[in-house]
Amino acid sequence: MGVPILPTISTGFIVISAVLVAIGWGLIIARKIEAHKKVMLAAGASALTFFIIYALRTLFIGNTAFGGPDNIKVYYTFFLIFHIILATVGGVLGLISIITGLKDKLTTHRRLGPISSIIWFFTAITGVIVYLLLYVIYEGGETTSVIKAILGI
Repeated sequence: MGVPILPTISTGFIVISAVLVAIGWGLIIARKIEAHKKVMLAAGASALTFFIIYALRTLFIGNTAFGGPDNIKVYYTFFLIFHIILATVGGVLGLISIITGLKDKLTTHRRLGPISSIIWFFTAITGVIVYLLLYVIYEGGETTSVIKAILGI
């Protein structure tokens, strides 16, 4: 069985967004403000593209349950919940960071930007690990509703 195309594409967008955030960090350190804005907006667009693909797949196809061994399913579930919390917090903070940057609320932006970036890096890393566990290391389980896929019930 090969890897499924939509999860592969959406995970790729998360990786791209994290790489762009790292580039954006380098640009702001170099005081290249306009380039920083463009790259960070591209990072946000990449993350949004992931979310759109994920949400549409969830609505129309469902989610893939963990297909690995039962003795590690509980660890996977805790890891997945941790990832979901990170992604939610990172997404909200990232959106606030973009808005404060665009509105020139730079005191808030400078304080929040590094925090949201670090959370987003961890979101990307844990997202890739979830992808690997679901589709590469183990064969994915059944495709089912979100709640059943997360909790395994």
